[in-house]
Amino acid sequence: MSLLGWTAGIIWLALVGAVTFYSYNLLSLVLEQQAQKGQRQLRFRDMARDILGPAWGKYFVGPLQFAICYGAVVGGILLGGQSLKYIYLLSRPTGTMHLYQFIVMFGALTLVLAQLPSFHSLRHINLVSLLLCLAYSACTTAGSIDVGNSKNAPAKDYSLRGSREDQILGAFNGISIIATTYACGIIPEIQATLAPPVKGKMFKGLSLCYSVIAATYFGVGISGYWAFGNQAQSSFLSNFMGGLNKPLMPTWFLLMTNIFAILQLSAVTVVYLQPTNEVFEKTFADPKMGQFSARNVIPRLFFRSLSVVLATLFAAMLPFFGDILALFGAFGCIPLDFILPMVLYNVAIMPPRRSLIFWVNTLIIVASLVLVVVGGVASVRQIVLDAKVYRLFADM
Repeated sequence: MSLLGWTAGIIWLALVGAVTFYSYNLLSLVLEQQAQKGQRQLRFRDMARDILGPAWGKYFVGPLQFAICYGAVVGGILLGGQSLKYIYLLSRPTGTMHLYQFIVMFGALTLVLAQLPSFHSLRHINLVSLLLCLAYSACTTAGSIDVGNSKNAPAKDYSLRGSREDQILGAFNGISIIATTYACGIIPEIQATLAPPVKGKMFKGLSLCYSVIAATYFGVGISGYWAFGNQAQSSFLSNFMGGLNKPLMPTWFLLMTNIFAILQLSAVTVVYLQPTNEVFEKTFADPKMGQFSARNVIPRLFFRSLSVVLATLFAAMLPFFGDILALFGAFGCIPLDFILPMVLYNVAIMPPRRSLIFWVNTLIIVASLVLVVVGGVASVRQIVLDAKVYRLFADM
């Protein structure tokens, strides 16, 4: 919102939400059609392989999905570490511990949760995550409204900062960030967990999902931008800390909100580890042996732990969350969540070329390609600019 302003910010929040909702319903329809033809697909790369050809699944969609999901793991560990640091600063405003130390702590929690065997075993964690998401968003929205009305409220400036060039490229950066927050690179994997008959269930699930999204994204985005204007920071809770680590909200409220955030982030991070886990276990597990046999448990423990350790290292080295979000949005989420579903639908379902749905899909593909190019340039440029200020293992 701070990169786009009021009008463009609200328009893009609504537009990207509508496009992704439409996109994921198209994916669901394609999966149903393929299942009816006897080709049940469990993964994104399976869809690309069967519909577009083996090379698309192996060399484009598979690596792209892997990178997006692993990027979400890195981002989750980074944000979890930041939330732990905020709790520390609430009790010790002049404390000397560094961000990377808290990232390691959250990485250790993720390391334990990563050993849950499968997507199915995460179902209870997912439910808790939903409730925590609502609680966390309600707290941040209420906090923004309270801060915005208080005597300590920051000066409200809604102008776009920087030169004309900075504003234009910043706007594309903002669009890429919004695309990333809406993106879900595991829709086929989620649909594969539904008990048959699948028809209609995914639409109900997506409708519930987007009702939660509408309440949380718009509530947090609009209230936060109203309270902090163009001074809003990329990690929302950092706005509540104020200057010189002087909290703008009661300590108990910030503590509760941060705890909600930490628990919710731990659940999200574990969910996005699943595609990485599946790649390792397909390569190193023995399907002839039991799931809990030593032959399968030891490699699973080693490679899941290795993936979490590496993600924790990347999060500690590169704590520039806003820049990372924009980069993943431009080069990962937009191709996978905005372009590929339209292509798969047009190729698999083959709507008439004169039909409205064919041309809507084509328009979304062309517009998304423009966003990939310009958003990619904008995000790389911002990282280069920030590299002059930040350093590896920065304490942010």
